[in-house]
Amino acid sequence: MSLETVPKELRNLRACLLCSLVKTLDQFEYDGCDNCDELLHMKNNRDAVYECTSSSFDGLIALMSPEDSWVAKWQRITHCVKGCYAISVTGKLPANVVNDLQMKGVSYRSRDTSTSLTK
Repeated sequence: MSLETVPKELRNLRACLLCSLVKTLDQFEYDGCDNCDELLHMKNNRDAVYECTSSSFDGLIALMSPEDSWVAKWQRITHCVKGCYAISVTGKLPANVVNDLQMKGVSYRSRDTSTSLTK
């Protein structure tokens, strides 16, 4: 596991809205997302980091062998790098980012499993 993908501290943690990788705000800004940066362009772009990550997430998975893990299969992250991942990420990517992903042939599936109560 590359140490760059492991959060360096427990403050300012954020999760990618596309793959659910968890890193600090500064790590996302400095390195981008190790799985999605060619799609989301977060590296050296703090605005994109705020748009494409969320500080509100539930659970944490330490993924060591993505190709062998049943948890990775369940979470649909077998193609992702080793690292720490959120189980659920609150929020959605902005519509313009989703449209860009669709134009590149990437289907976006929200990782937000929270339910809202409606009357």
